[in-house]
Amino acid sequence: MTDIAVPNRQIRASYDDSTITVYQAYSPAIGRPAAANGRFGGAFKRERMTWIKPSFRWMMYRCGWALKPGQEHVLAIRISREGFEWALAHSAFAHYDAKLHVDREAWRASLDNPVRIQWDPERDLHFRPLDHRSIQIGLGGESVARYCDEWIVGIEDVTVLARRVHATLSTEQAPSAAMELLPAERPYPVPDAIAAQIGMCR
Repeated sequence: MTDIAVPNRQIRASYDDSTITVYQAYSPAIGRPAAANGRFGGAFKRERMTWIKPSFRWMMYRCGWALKPGQEHVLAIRISREGFEWALAHSAFAHYDAKLHVDREAWRASLDNPVRIQWDPERDLHFRPLDHRSIQIGLGGESVARYCDEWIVGIEDVTVLARRVHATLSTEQAPSAAMELLPAERPYPVPDAIAAQIGMCR
């Protein structure tokens, strides 16, 4: 995966014809049964906003290679592309941006949507910020129910991979060897109308 000439706001992800992989990190109480059962239940709280991330590296930055308390299990969650695009189409920016909104009132009105998005600086393997950004998608209300009950196709615990990449960074071959371990991510073909809504760069 190369970071050469990447547009400032672009969704990069692992995906196939029908699904896209997003990442979340949880405590063992949530992560273990989710991976075992292929669905969220038990300690998972649907009433809370849950954030999904298409970027593996940003997930690693957020969970500290699965070493942060409460984020010891990294899950790779395959969801339908239809569901992913529904989330984007029903999203609002988490924060007001004068470059993207007509005014604050327009932004406030958009907050009726059940999904929140924000573009945060992508990270390299040492967690240094890069010039381009990665999207984070917060699911709340109706979108959490759709995510849990309709969109999820499979859940895999990739904590071992996270720890392996982290360990490789301390070897003589790092970072090239670590980069080879990363899930392959490529630009996701977001429909034009949705791309405009979420402030993507082409």
